[in-house]
Amino acid sequence: MATNRRILLSEIPTGKLTEEHFTQDEIELASPGEDEVLVRTLILSQDAANRAWMQGATYRSALSSGQVMSSGGIAEVVESNVDRFKVGQIVSGDLGWQEYAVIPGHQLTPVKDHDGPLSHSLSLLGVAGLTAYHGLINVPGIHAGEVLLVSAAGGSVGSIVGQIGRIKGAKVIGIAGGTEKCRWVVDELGFDACIDYKDTSAPLRHQLAAVAPDGVDVYFDNTGGDILQTALFAMKMKGRVSCCGAVSMYDGKPSAGPFGVPGLLVTKRLRMEGFIVSDYRDLDNDAYHDLSMWAKQAELKVVEDIIDGLENAPRGLIGLLAGENRGKRMIRVGEPGS
Repeated sequence: MATNRRILLSEIPTGKLTEEHFTQDEIELASPGEDEVLVRTLILSQDAANRAWMQGATYRSALSSGQVMSSGGIAEVVESNVDRFKVGQIVSGDLGWQEYAVIPGHQLTPVKDHDGPLSHSLSLLGVAGLTAYHGLINVPGIHAGEVLLVSAAGGSVGSIVGQIGRIKGAKVIGIAGGTEKCRWVVDELGFDACIDYKDTSAPLRHQLAAVAPDGVDVYFDNTGGDILQTALFAMKMKGRVSCCGAVSMYDGKPSAGPFGVPGLLVTKRLRMEGFIVSDYRDLDNDAYHDLSMWAKQAELKVVEDIIDGLENAPRGLIGLLAGENRGKRMIRVGEPGS
């Protein structure tokens, strides 16, 4: 009997996420019904948003205890009752933390052919790259000579945002946790400077003032919380803030703030805009073109942090929330054709 190994969210966390909030089981492999497709998971995406889904409804329904932990990913078609999907085809969709999934055909998307490894379909040309591209290019815009500030600069999205800003001619300042990660952001990704938010020798606002004495034109916010608070006070007149995520607020008790809203927005004429990547689906081809070109020309480094084994998905997500990853974190579950 063929089986499907799964990881369930057994309990909704009220504080920090731990491995005890998950359980693993193994069930009989289901067959696809009408207009459904059976797929075998290859690579799972891990994102800070996975934790936000546990807190309540966002741009998607909330997760509940007892269900398979939700996650987007890349899979191979095993059996299909949908004409447009063939056995062996590579697709993407919301697969969940499991080895196999039965999914309605309308919820799957064929993976585009590209020159790089399959994992690029989740990093450079997937949710990370598209979020970075649209969240910078199509939300606030960025111009040569401007000052761009990026939080979570060593993460999946921030690492790409900063590199796009550099390519566009901006002065790019990152914020990351730890001296070593900040050094890597500057030396390997080409940021002009990086502030260590864990450094307690000086307040964050003083560290930011030292590297951006005239202020910030564009802030790409991945964290919310105290870092957003600091950035708002450092913005130039008519500065723009792109609100991508709030990872500091997801895991544990959210903090208050930021303070100064709407006062700062009024006095500095700031524009502060939230987005999700699907808002710009009609412009995805622009992103695919530019990101592929920059990577091929070695102007943009694709940084991936891949962990092998479905059983390691809980540990991987917990580590991501703690900032241990560099670049796009993923879980490799299987190989095509195996």
